[in-house]
Amino acid sequence: MVPVRTCIGSRRRAPRSSLLRVVALSDGRVVADPKAVMPGRGAWLTPTVEAHDQAAKRRAFRRALRLDHEPDTSAVRDYLEALSAAEQARHRDMTEQAERLMDN
Repeated sequence: MVPVRTCIGSRRRAPRSSLLRVVALSDGRVVADPKAVMPGRGAWLTPTVEAHDQAAKRRAFRRALRLDHEPDTSAVRDYLEALSAAEQARHRDMTEQAERLMDN
């Protein structure tokens, strides 16, 4: 049985392995927990900037993490933007590699 969690941004259920866990730190910041091992209450997010924006707009981070005030989620957004950039670079590299193979 595969563990299933709900994204706080899109409200879609997905396997835990395809979602990103986020955790609130004591200083009020929310950070990404890609290995899902940090202590404390966590919430699950589809690893896209769009899902982050939806969650922030709906104030889902505060609710899901049971916080007293709206948290700073910029570290999570930065992580997701870097993840997206890395994914695009990897896709570009694979496309170039495929083109080279086709030329031979």
